[in-house]
Amino acid sequence: MKPLSTCAWIRFKPSCLNREECNAEDDLLENKTLLGRNEWVGLPSIGTYLQAQVDSGANTSSLSAREITPFERDGEDWVRFKMALNDEDVAVDSVRDEWVEAPLERNVRIVQASGEELRPVISLLLTLGPLSENVEFTLTDRSHLDYPVLLGRRFLLDIAVIDVADSYRFDRPEFPDGEPADQADDDEAAVSDDSEE
Repeated sequence: MKPLSTCAWIRFKPSCLNREECNAEDDLLENKTLLGRNEWVGLPSIGTYLQAQVDSGANTSSLSAREITPFERDGEDWVRFKMALNDEDVAVDSVRDEWVEAPLERNVRIVQASGEELRPVISLLLTLGPLSENVEFTLTDRSHLDYPVLLGRRFLLDIAVIDVADSYRFDRPEFPDGEPADQADDDEAAVSDDSEE
């Protein structure tokens, strides 16, 4: 049996009838980075790495934050916060209780089964393997969840696709005072893959 083309796998078709259409879709995939369902991300402006869940079901990305405080700087709206991390979350220890400040991009209304919530949105530089992108994050306390970062569709759009059968396709970034990337295997195994958010 002849192996299926990438186009056939993506569309769940037994074959690709139009070779030009299939080649065009293959070209689109070649320009995107393949991510696993969980990945290490770097936040250079904060100076830490964190584990992230990649979730195409979420529209906006989210960063775990506590003590979120809006303030004004030079007539502009800003927000100050500390990362909301529990003891199991892997991060550079020296930045765990540091204040982070960023311009406020906007506020978004999040509707969940538990009700509505207004969340601030900030933009931070994020690195993930070969990707280096400014990403908009909603700030909310995710310390009760397995991953302090959630990467949503807006991050994935035009630059990445997800292989849900794989995790941690890229090495953990390295930061001063952090652990070396080659010691990440134990941290990756510590998070349960069976959890749902």
